[in-house]
Amino acid sequence: MTSARKPRTAGLDRNLALDLVRATEAAAIAAGRYLGRGDKEQVDQAAVDAMRPVLGTVSMRGTVVIGEGEKDEAPMLYNGEQVGDGTGPEVDIAVDPVDGTTLTAKSLPNALAIVAIAERHTMFDPGPCVYMEKLAIAGDLADIVDFEAPIEDNLQRIARHRGEAVEDLTVCILDRPRHEEELVKRVRAAGARIKFLLDGDVAGAIMAAEPNTGVDLLVGIGGTPEGVLAAAALKCLGGAFFGRLYPRDDQERRRAQDAGYDLDKVLTTDDMVRSDNVFVAATGITDGELLRGSPLLRRHRHHPLAVDALAVRRRADHRDPPPAEHLEPRRPRSVHRGHHGVVSGTCRRWCRARSEGPSPALRRPSGHGPGRLPAAVRSCGFDPAGPAGEDWVPPEPAHPGRGRRDPHPTSRHNRGAD
Repeated sequence: MTSARKPRTAGLDRNLALDLVRATEAAAIAAGRYLGRGDKEQVDQAAVDAMRPVLGTVSMRGTVVIGEGEKDEAPMLYNGEQVGDGTGPEVDIAVDPVDGTTLTAKSLPNALAIVAIAERHTMFDPGPCVYMEKLAIAGDLADIVDFEAPIEDNLQRIARHRGEAVEDLTVCILDRPRHEEELVKRVRAAGARIKFLLDGDVAGAIMAAEPNTGVDLLVGIGGTPEGVLAAAALKCLGGAFFGRLYPRDDQERRRAQDAGYDLDKVLTTDDMVRSDNVFVAATGITDGELLRGSPLLRRHRHHPLAVDALAVRRRADHRDPPPAEHLEPRRPRSVHRGHHGVVSGTCRRWCRARSEGPSPALRRPSGHGPGRLPAAVRSCGFDPAGPAGEDWVPPEPAHPGRGRRDPHPTSRHNRGAD
């Protein structure tokens, strides 16, 4: 069968992550124009219209596996659509131009634009199933929890493993009526706190895998497209994802069974994304714990397009990540994960992970000549050709005596001569 072919690895390099960030940035900025206007359909349409042309310029031969719907339901980014410029590697693409359209329409937190790619024929196709049961956790809990165990037992196991009380744990749950009886009351009866997600659970899954977010796990029933995106992100970050398809009715159950899906199988991270070459890029649309939102909401006159973006990668030749307590950010609001190659932000995406040396892509960025970085990157003081593992810190402002306080190192008041 085609799905059993050995995935192709050639051509999946770091530069692809930067191209994906440009696509999510375009979607976030376009969606940001409709923040708080109450029209979630307009939010989604603007993001799709902005993201699709950018994806068409990426050097890849991509097939949308998780998109905006079937071809007759979505004019762009529909399931099965071919994207990319027709060169480069063959890849599967999972895309959500706005994870949280209602959040954006109401200016609520944690809306983001996200794209994930992996080698061709390696992403899980949920078929007719729209929903699935989910459990997302950090990597150190992968062998501690049991997906099929009661939530009370899993909370006890996590608390025991981390040397905490159950009362110190925080659980992310989508705020839906279906969770009230079976999940919310039981979590509260066990003593744990609940962080409700109003819409879109990709951000909640990533928070569960990331240290210092205050979230210990995500649990509940959510969309299968978001499940694939969350699994790809957690695979890059060293987290763990478990899921099981959840048919909404008997008709959907029969369709899934006729298509050959095992509705009792517990799906792991590797079942959701079988490749070890994975890229995920996300950009904040509204402010949240992970990413700052669109500048159109903040109206920062010096940085009208300074969006906060995140790109993560999983390589086939990966090593085990260092313990979470050693993963200190090199810059405020940036995230680095050693060999996973995590970078963040308009300027920060050029910074290396702590355990890697400079790559040719950093030495010679496309479009800026040999060894020349964009002005915003040069001004921050980071030297991509410097020694690996250098403890770099942002420099003091170049013009501290101008009377106007602007702490951002790439401000026009701090740039100096280019």
